[in-house]
Amino acid sequence: MTDISDTTGAGAASAGPLPSGPRTRSADGRGAPRPGAPFNTPLLWLTLCQGLFLTNNVVFMAINGLVGLALAPQGWLATLPLTAYVLGGALSTGLVARHQQRHGRKRAFQMGLVVAMLSAAICAAAALIGSFWLLVAATVLAGYYNANAALYRFAAAELVGPAGRERAISWVLAGGILGGVIGPQLAQATRDALAVPFAGAYAALVVVALLSLACLARIPFPALPPAPSGAAGRLPAGTARRPAFIVAIAASALGYGVMNLLMAATPIAMQVCSHPFSAVAWVLEWHVLGMYVPSFFTGPLIRRIGVLPVLVAGVLLNAACIALALHGVDLMHFTAALLVLGIGWNFLYIGGTTLYTESYPASHRVRAQALMDRWVLGTMTLTSFSSGALVTTGGWQAMNLGALAPLALLAAMLVWLARSPRQGESAAA
Repeated sequence: MTDISDTTGAGAASAGPLPSGPRTRSADGRGAPRPGAPFNTPLLWLTLCQGLFLTNNVVFMAINGLVGLALAPQGWLATLPLTAYVLGGALSTGLVARHQQRHGRKRAFQMGLVVAMLSAAICAAAALIGSFWLLVAATVLAGYYNANAALYRFAAAELVGPAGRERAISWVLAGGILGGVIGPQLAQATRDALAVPFAGAYAALVVVALLSLACLARIPFPALPPAPSGAAGRLPAGTARRPAFIVAIAASALGYGVMNLLMAATPIAMQVCSHPFSAVAWVLEWHVLGMYVPSFFTGPLIRRIGVLPVLVAGVLLNAACIALALHGVDLMHFTAALLVLGIGWNFLYIGGTTLYTESYPASHRVRAQALMDRWVLGTMTLTSFSSGALVTTGGWQAMNLGALAPLALLAAMLVWLARSPRQGESAAA
């Protein structure tokens, strides 16, 4: 297991051998970025792709529950379109991993964006004709894009050298600020653009995907190492038993699960509390800013104090969110709770991802990354669906109290990680 107090030590070998020389050849035959640079132009383009991906996700967050509530045969099914989006992502992780390994990063990411355009167009059609189940099917299809673009953060680490890995992951995730600002405003501006509320917002996501394709065309991704075949292609048993490997997945999955549980129910809870949609857009905007603005500082913070303290801070911030949510249902309470929730998610997700990149052999990176995202998206599927049922049956406060259970589990796992023996070998050994 790698030393959790120093994310730049021996575990950095797990990122695999880096090309030598000032320029290398990428998978698409173009010059790859200089591996020693902590930040470069391809990373900037990938950051913009992440921002456009989050624009798509924020629009889905803002409107899927409300469109679902309007079309669903039963109120407790309101968040099923959002659930279907993350379920589609969970079901697509294996397929995405195969496409990434077979076609390379760029071609696979382009395939994801084509699916994004197709699914957004079907969502718009479903809203226009009032078909709840067509909407659900379209969001399941969109899950392929969700699983595909979730790998942007891992691709970011491959665009820089080991010394810049934490910062590269943070910078790319910071692109979510673009989604936090544009997403709610786009949903609000296009709400009545077509005959049916929010159909125009789905149609606007086709344009968002086209813009992302234009940005992606500028990025020369380094070639992925060949994956071992047959039994050798499986993750080594020792890797899956490492405390760092297990806790990294748990931090990312449970952190995302708690965030998604509360965030997915917020538009419905605010509507029940008679807040207008403009207020919902305001709260989601601050939530997404809380998720991604700290990314400018999380990477350097991990390098300075270590990944474990950052993960602990993420758990404490999630607990603070619940305390704020239980205190009241005014706009101020929703805004403050979702802002703190976003910051807590940021610490857990970036901390978990950074820890994870050190815990598996370089030759197994695509398989390992797909495994993490399968757990993340599977947890999100569960929380997306249960959030609608919990908030419409048990209420906002009961749902927040229930979120304490996974946080307690994660806190116990962090104690286990802190007490586990620290071995000097790298994950690639």
